[in-house]
Amino acid sequence: VQLQASGGGLVEAGGSLRLSCKASGDFFSISTLGWLRQAPGKERELVAESSSTGSTTYAASVKGRFTISRDTVKSTVYLEMDALKPEDTAVYYCSGTFLTESGSQVPYLGQGTLVTVSS
Repeated sequence: VQLQASGGGLVEAGGSLRLSCKASGDFFSISTLGWLRQAPGKERELVAESSSTGSTTYAASVKGRFTISRDTVKSTVYLEMDALKPEDTAVYYCSGTFLTESGSQVPYLGQGTLVTVSS
């Protein structure tokens, strides 16, 4: 399974960015798709996650500013980030849990995309 993320970049505080991540490869179905981030000197943290049932989870620090959405047909997850703050600066990683034909739930982590928010 491959997770190809795109959309990172440099933006001023208060601005917006949209991240995209497309899943491809050999899997039966996608259970969850989401985003993690790791800021310099900090541990990686969950930003947002979307389940196959349509439920979503957000970190408290981004709730109300970030929106996760999912295109099931395209196997793609998006993260719309509004009202960005300098503390949102981090490498953002696409993540997912995939159901294999054998019935196993396997987690994958994509390559990161850098988001830099200037003050």
